[in-house]
Amino acid sequence: MAKKHDAVSPSVQNRKAAFKFELLEKLECGIILVGTEVKSLRDGQGSLDEAFARIQDDEVWLHGFHIPPYSHGNVQNHEPTRPRKLLLHKREIAKLHTKLTLRGLTLVPTAVYFNDRGIAKVRLALAKGKRRQDKRQDMKRQQDQRDMDRAMRRRR
Repeated sequence: MAKKHDAVSPSVQNRKAAFKFELLEKLECGIILVGTEVKSLRDGQGSLDEAFARIQDDEVWLHGFHIPPYSHGNVQNHEPTRPRKLLLHKREIAKLHTKLTLRGLTLVPTAVYFNDRGIAKVRLALAKGKRRQDKRQDMKRQQDQRDMDRAMRRRR
């Protein structure tokens, strides 16, 4: 009998991405991992803070994604920051390539998670960098929203 995996919340999230970038379009893709990387990710290990995706030779590669070595691994543990290949169709890669070159956007990973079948997936976002002023405006908007929510709760 096959083991049924539950759809879990993201194993690893890039919380800084929404603050540093304006996320325009999101897409899901597969990732090629070795066994000890999968085990580390299932333990909730990993960091997407400095990660980015790049198109090289009609393939998409994820750079800067740190997955620490598996604690119960052996000599054949993986290299923590090696580039990892992302799995996308050629059509999707071609569309991304045109958007990245023409509009000056970047590919930012926002989350790594396991789907309901237990397969590791990466959520990528086409992003445009924010300026310091934009970040301040977002923080001000969030603070105003919190203040309004507090006032509404008090009135009830």
